[in-house]
Amino acid sequence: MLYRYTAIDQQTNTEREGSIEATNVDIAIAALQRRRMIIVKIHGVDDIKPWEKLLTHERSVKYRDVVILSRQIATLFKAQVSALRVFQMLSTQVENPTLRKRLDEIAEDIQAGVSLSGALGKHPEVFSNFYVNMVKAGEESGNLSNTFLYLADYLDRSYELIAKIRNALLYPALVIIVFISVMVLMLVIVIPKLSAIILEAGGDIPIYTKITIALSNLFVNYGLYMLVLLALGVAGIWFYARSSEGRVRISSTILAMPYFGDLYRKFFLARIADNMNTMLVSGIAVVHAVEVTADVVGNQIYRDALLDTAQKVRTGSSLSNAMAEHPEIPQIMVQMIKVGEETGEVGNILDTLAKFYKREVDSAVETLIGLIEPAMIVLLGIGVGFLLTSVLMPIYNMTSAF
Repeated sequence: MLYRYTAIDQQTNTEREGSIEATNVDIAIAALQRRRMIIVKIHGVDDIKPWEKLLTHERSVKYRDVVILSRQIATLFKAQVSALRVFQMLSTQVENPTLRKRLDEIAEDIQAGVSLSGALGKHPEVFSNFYVNMVKAGEESGNLSNTFLYLADYLDRSYELIAKIRNALLYPALVIIVFISVMVLMLVIVIPKLSAIILEAGGDIPIYTKITIALSNLFVNYGLYMLVLLALGVAGIWFYARSSEGRVRISSTILAMPYFGDLYRKFFLARIADNMNTMLVSGIAVVHAVEVTADVVGNQIYRDALLDTAQKVRTGSSLSNAMAEHPEIPQIMVQMIKVGEETGEVGNILDTLAKFYKREVDSAVETLIGLIEPAMIVLLGIGVGFLLTSVLMPIYNMTSAF
């Protein structure tokens, strides 16, 4: 069981916080006392009350922090610095307090005799299953230095790909938010004043003006209720997305979207190929590499396909034949992996596929950005123009009648 503790380090006379794995609290206390610690507080992780978790909420560790950390670890391991010294040094340099605390705990576990992969595995919120398995393979092969170099290179490529997708979607999301905000402000503030003039003047009102006035009244009179319904809807979608059915449905919807679905499909395929190549090069068995890749791919449809592939490979099927049964994986990928199996070059084939799909993602993102900019500007202009025209035209007609 994992125990969290607060203790006074007698060597430095400072208060320290951390975690320790033990079968019971007495063994945990004894282990800490052997490290010359005076226990102030200790409790099992499962004993923490929900309200305590909220009060002790820690700053999250960003993917970028892990990328930079991995590059630093790789450099220090290459310089023949011991694992204990590596994490002690890095814990004093990182800016993120949560990551600093995790590195301190890892250093303590290593000092207590825990393996590096075991120490990293206690912090899944920072180090993924893929990361831990890579380190474990490096420990078994006695080549941790190269393992962290592989990890650093892989995380750099993965971060670059994620950042490119995120930045491509950031601009349209910002434009849509601005568009909706402008429309709502006009319906709530501008349109009611202008519609009052139109209604007082009487006369025939065009149908598009009636629609605009009705929308304005809806937002003015029921805006708060609509906001509450929107919040409830977002919360409902969030909870549904966390269910097994919701994950499958949302993953399918993403892949079925026009253009965006193709972009995400290439992104997931690039991640699958790159992840499997990195693990196979590190000496991890094919079945385990596929299973770990399923955990990090980020899409439930591909996750299910990879888990089924791993199961079929375990029962004697080849990787290419097992993948061929899933339409989510394109035939060109299946055929290239089959060639790799026949020539004994699966790793190189996967590396080629990863680079190919990454180039496809780059091209799709550039095309998307080029199409979205003018489309969003035109959409914003049409929306605002429709609102202004629907209220200004009746006023213009009234003034021209005099």
